[in-house]
Amino acid sequence: MRSLVLAPVLLLVIPALGQRRNVVLVVTDDQGDVAGCYGHPDARTPHLDALAAEGARFANAFCTTASCSPSRAVLLSGQHGHTNGMYGLQHRTHHFQSFDRVRSLPAILAERGWRTARVGKYHVAPEQAYPFQRALPGSARNPVRMAESCATFLEEIGDEPFFLYFCTSDPHRGGGAADDLPGRPDRFGNRDYPGVERARFDPQALDVPSWLPEGLETRAELAQFLESIQRADQGLGRLVEVLRAAGAWDETLVVFLSDHGPPFPGAKTTVYEPGLRIACVARDPFAEQRGIVVDALVSIVDVVPTVLEFCGVPAPEGLHGRSWLPWTAGESPRGWVDEIFASHTFHEVTMYYPMRVVRTSRYKLIWNVAHPLPFPFASDLWGSATWQATLARGPDARYGLRTVSDYVQRPRFELYDLQRDPDEVANLADDPAQEEILADLQARLRAFQERTDDPWLLKWERE
Repeated sequence: MRSLVLAPVLLLVIPALGQRRNVVLVVTDDQGDVAGCYGHPDARTPHLDALAAEGARFANAFCTTASCSPSRAVLLSGQHGHTNGMYGLQHRTHHFQSFDRVRSLPAILAERGWRTARVGKYHVAPEQAYPFQRALPGSARNPVRMAESCATFLEEIGDEPFFLYFCTSDPHRGGGAADDLPGRPDRFGNRDYPGVERARFDPQALDVPSWLPEGLETRAELAQFLESIQRADQGLGRLVEVLRAAGAWDETLVVFLSDHGPPFPGAKTTVYEPGLRIACVARDPFAEQRGIVVDALVSIVDVVPTVLEFCGVPAPEGLHGRSWLPWTAGESPRGWVDEIFASHTFHEVTMYYPMRVVRTSRYKLIWNVAHPLPFPFASDLWGSATWQATLARGPDARYGLRTVSDYVQRPRFELYDLQRDPDEVANLADDPAQEEILADLQARLRAFQERTDDPWLLKWERE
């Protein structure tokens, strides 16, 4: 299997770019692209919207797997999960971790002289593959306090360049069912926190997206979800204030991402559009244009090469992504192809369901490698009020635009024309008129697996 090898470098040598170049990665947990600047009718994200107005918003940004630890490992390593070894969740009995040989972004930058720190959710392993010099204090459910913790770090390091990894636990599910509310929604971590102003959402006033079922339970959970997003946005706003106060704002690339789609069946743990689409906003302090909207397809696997280009650090061999930094200045990178790939294998350790995906600007091919198996559920999604209310109505009940049975039992291949069918309900894989498109996408998918040393490549022949 191909390893990630650093090119020979002199340690602790910061490239002479004329000005300090800092990087802040802000990662929310399960937000998807639910944000005001992405046109969501109910989300209250004024600070993210302001960041987009000062930078570039990527309208077609995707994760590679809608699962927390695997997605974060891709983000920091620049390699798909089937290569870096983070096949599923890191914590407790799931116990997945990347290979020791992985050389991640904090390690690369530290060796070049950057001071590195993380605050909030970590959720990757082993530490030797994802080493940060400092772990700053602060509850990942209180992003305002997280931001204030960063102020001390910035004061301590003075004029040294830094890489700050700022990760909230919002808007992940958590806190148990709210028995005092109609529909008994999950609380999504919502309660009173020091320094945080609570936002309330009226469930009956919300728009329910097409991929979710209409109902009291869904609306109740969406209201809690949106409150949690608003709390994360307050943390982003406070972090920007901290960067400005430290005199770092005009030297810092700020990238905001969600790790993957929302924590509802139909999104998280799937490779459907709601699971893979994410918010991605980047403010390059040295770019002259502001308020750019980029339509090109970009991926979370592109973050490492993008950050390294910004910092003037040579990219190591073995990265799977490409830098989208020129887009932040309104320029098109040479040879850009609108094509992204996804690779999902596990979520929880009991959830073996490998899927591989190639998506272009129009078509998407999903290969459900273990398609004879029923689609497995994350524990919190299975127990959600939204899913249980639908499940109680039987296998023919509609969950969004699919039936429960169609959601649970999937075919080997799913081919969708996203232009005509953005909800991915008309599978064209068996349509004779689509044979050439199917064959082309299958060839692209196999070539991607070969390039990235995917152990599941053999399943084309053996199952």
